[in-house]
Amino acid sequence: MKKINLKDFALHFCFSRNATESAVATGVTPLRAKIEGLRLLSRRSVRNAIKQADLQVCFSEKTVISGLERLAFGRTNDAVSLVFEEELSTARIQQADLFNVSEIKKVKGGGVEMKFFDRQKAIEKLAEYSEKLSSQDNARTLVETIYGKSDDAPISSDDPHEEGVE
Repeated sequence: MKKINLKDFALHFCFSRNATESAVATGVTPLRAKIEGLRLLSRRSVRNAIKQADLQVCFSEKTVISGLERLAFGRTNDAVSLVFEEELSTARIQQADLFNVSEIKKVKGGGVEMKFFDRQKAIEKLAEYSEKLSSQDNARTLVETIYGKSDDAPISSDDPHEEGVE
């Protein structure tokens, strides 16, 4: 078995909060992932690495936008095909892209009910986020136009009042 990078596991766990998924993401086979994930979580060094990752991780604009785009425009083929399959294997379920699925439950009559995240809400959030970024860019452009780019020119002042001269 390939050696697991504990920092990678901690980082994946930081985002997913799922030991099995994190183990699979770091190279563990799906059949051993649950056991290995739990084994890793029982180690103090891994728990400390997770705490460190929690402190350092912040969602970048790119991460938020890509997640919203995936909810808004992502495919649901895997989820739908799972509903209609006669015999499901654990491996098949683990391979399926279920990112857009918000809820799965068995119905009394033997069926399965699957709910998806609201695409319209994801699109609205994308639009809101886009407007926010656009207004931040506009404000940055205005400040740079008035004062110049901060990293283009060194700060020097010919104004005697800045030096404390009266």
